[in-house]
Amino acid sequence: MSAVTFPEVFNLADYFLFDRLKEGLGAEVALRFGDRTWTYAEVAARTEAVATLLRDAGLRHEERVLIVLPDLPPFAWSFFGVLKAGGVIAMGNPDAPSGDLAYLTEYTRASVLVTVPRVVTALHEGLRTSPWLKAVFVVPDAATGDDPEAEVGFDTVPGMRSETLSSALAFVQRSGRRAEVVPTRRDDVAVWLFTSGSTGKPKAAVHTHRDFAFNTEVYAIGTVGYRRGDICVSVPRLFFGYATGTNLMFPFRVGASVGMFSERPTVESLTAAIAKYRPTVLTNVPTMIGKLLEQGSAVDLSSLRFCLSAGEALPPALLTRWTERWGVEVYDGIGSAEMFHIYVSNRPGDVKPGSLGRVVEGYTLKVLPTGAVGPGAEPVGPNEIGVLWVAGDSVAIGYHGDRDKSWQTFHGRWCCTGDLFRLDEEGYLWFGGRADELLKVSGLWVSPLEVEDCLLAHAAVAEVAVVGVEVDGLMASRAYVVAREGQAAGEALAGELQQWAKGRLARHKYPRQVVFVSELPKNDRGKIDRKALRALVAG
Repeated sequence: MSAVTFPEVFNLADYFLFDRLKEGLGAEVALRFGDRTWTYAEVAARTEAVATLLRDAGLRHEERVLIVLPDLPPFAWSFFGVLKAGGVIAMGNPDAPSGDLAYLTEYTRASVLVTVPRVVTALHEGLRTSPWLKAVFVVPDAATGDDPEAEVGFDTVPGMRSETLSSALAFVQRSGRRAEVVPTRRDDVAVWLFTSGSTGKPKAAVHTHRDFAFNTEVYAIGTVGYRRGDICVSVPRLFFGYATGTNLMFPFRVGASVGMFSERPTVESLTAAIAKYRPTVLTNVPTMIGKLLEQGSAVDLSSLRFCLSAGEALPPALLTRWTERWGVEVYDGIGSAEMFHIYVSNRPGDVKPGSLGRVVEGYTLKVLPTGAVGPGAEPVGPNEIGVLWVAGDSVAIGYHGDRDKSWQTFHGRWCCTGDLFRLDEEGYLWFGGRADELLKVSGLWVSPLEVEDCLLAHAAVAEVAVVGVEVDGLMASRAYVVAREGQAAGEALAGELQQWAKGRLARHKYPRQVVFVSELPKNDRGKIDRKALRALVAG
């Protein structure tokens, strides 16, 4: 039984936002976006208006609201406004292909969509015919420094309420109306966090209000030490649960502030944000750690207290170079959508290069044999590879719409992660790969099958197989391609295939390498022998 408890009547909007006002922090800066700032009181006022707007639009208790926004201040009041109204949050990437976004709107059966004009344009027909959608609210697709609350023109969606969020909020605030608050309980559903399945289609891990508060207390505050006065900046975008925690929920819980930039995270956009906001906490991924190191003295990280890393293995050599260059500790850890956030982590004064650190207090770990079907199996010995199982009060209820996968993954408070690890005698966890075929590239899961299907649709491709390969210690995807007869296999075609994939898949899914072969190895059943391909990579 966890020592961290929450009252029966409980809402995350209060826990993360409105309680700061009760603590006298209303005048403190909560959000920074370019030269503009918003205080906790200002974010709270907009959140109240969003909640009223959603209730007026017909949102009912525990109906889904799909937020598909870049990292803009309206993300914050949309997020907390949904929770305040008793709704359930689902989040999507505004840069995802239209097919992926259309899938999300159908899968979530969202009653309300909050997004930017380009997403409305891409999904216009599907939104018009959706039997679930009641309202669409649009936020300007503002560059950092522009006005994220400006009026914006867009094609309205026939048959439903569709308008600019900022103008709708202004009307609600002028009217003085406030939503009738529907009390939520700690075990009411609050957020759907998406994870990729073996088919590449995302599925939602369904979480309650208490899940997020529990991890915030034991990880954010109890392990890595978020505190009042921190300024936080993130490389991953807010729709991704890793960043939703580290760059929205966690800083708001302690009265810190968030520095946002809406552009795609590149070395240039990140260094500009660092120079502008002077963060004390940086949410990072190993790929960007390597890119920052390439910039050398051009990057000033003297304001940082610590840096976070997750999503993919952090090579020890990269960590050593980082600490020697800037003297800033990196707290590498592992979490998952199924558990909301990080449950194993390095921490202040306790960083072991190459490991994921030790278990966060409040969680329990077991490394079980790969064939284990339940948490009662006998654990493997120290330093033996097995599948990681984790238990804690942030475990999801299950996957929406997938009972079979839920039964395989969730066992009461226990979750079978599908990750291979070894646990040493001192309690440090070391990553050993995946128990399935999914690849984690730039901190996000990639289904080889999805990439293969995309490349096979190109007229020049006869056969293709995608496997993982390490490049400078980081995971990347390599496509082995058999070109169709008459096609000139070479650099030009490789580049064409990469551009083809970039135009049809989420950006992180395109193959970083394309290797042409005369044939793919096959097993005795005529199927592609992936084991032989991995051996080829290793050789």
